[in-house]
Amino acid sequence: MSFKENLKDELKYQGMLVKELADRSGIPKGTIDHYLAEKNTSPIAENAVKIAQALNVSVEYLVTGENSNISGTDISYSSQVRMLAAKLSHMSEKELCFVQGIIELIERDKTS
Repeated sequence: MSFKENLKDELKYQGMLVKELADRSGIPKGTIDHYLAEKNTSPIAENAVKIAQALNVSVEYLVTGENSNISGTDISYSSQVRMLAAKLSHMSEKELCFVQGIIELIERDKTS
């Protein structure tokens, strides 16, 4: 995914508005809007660092969609996976068992 897509996903995941990101990062809202609107426009390194710090993610994540080291592991999670995890954390035990069953069916279907 591109910087633009990763930034959009992270803003959505955190429920943050562009104006709030602008306030937190010190980067003008118009500049952030430009990063979100243009196809292949990435920020200068200084702005990428400010945006990443404001979102509490790595620059690597914003650029590549991956983190090389999260909580001491080599596993990286996209904002979509983190969003699903957040939803799962609010489910009952019965609902979690149901979701787990669906995942197991999908995994079995892949191997057959």
